[in-house]
Amino acid sequence: MLRVSQAVLEHTFYHLLSERPGEGVGLWAGRQGLVERVVPLPNVHPTPRVAYHADPTALLRAVQGLEREGLELLAIYHSHPYGPARPSPADRGQAYWRVPYVIFALESGEVRAYNLPEGEEVRLHVEP
Repeated sequence: MLRVSQAVLEHTFYHLLSERPGEGVGLWAGRQGLVERVVPLPNVHPTPRVAYHADPTALLRAVQGLEREGLELLAIYHSHPYGPARPSPADRGQAYWRVPYVIFALESGEVRAYNLPEGEEVRLHVEP
């Protein structure tokens, strides 16, 4: 289970909307399953309208910075600008991290999290 505030969800959603029509990507970090920080990352995929690839240098710097601050990488998030909040074959194929992957469906506003590549859904508990 991931615990996340409404403010974090909104911050993440607005970041992802700003990347539209491309997919946005970033990290959620915090402690003991509570998301405290949103870390937007550049999407460097050659066709960002249909896929994402977090900039490797920015990703490494972000993870190192979180570790220095005593924060854990809790999840990787990205958007599906025109599709559902379900993992695509590409999402499953690039799931290298052993953290939940959170998908925001921008048209419907649906947000879901999964352990990938298996596809098991992870519960998101939204706190005030």
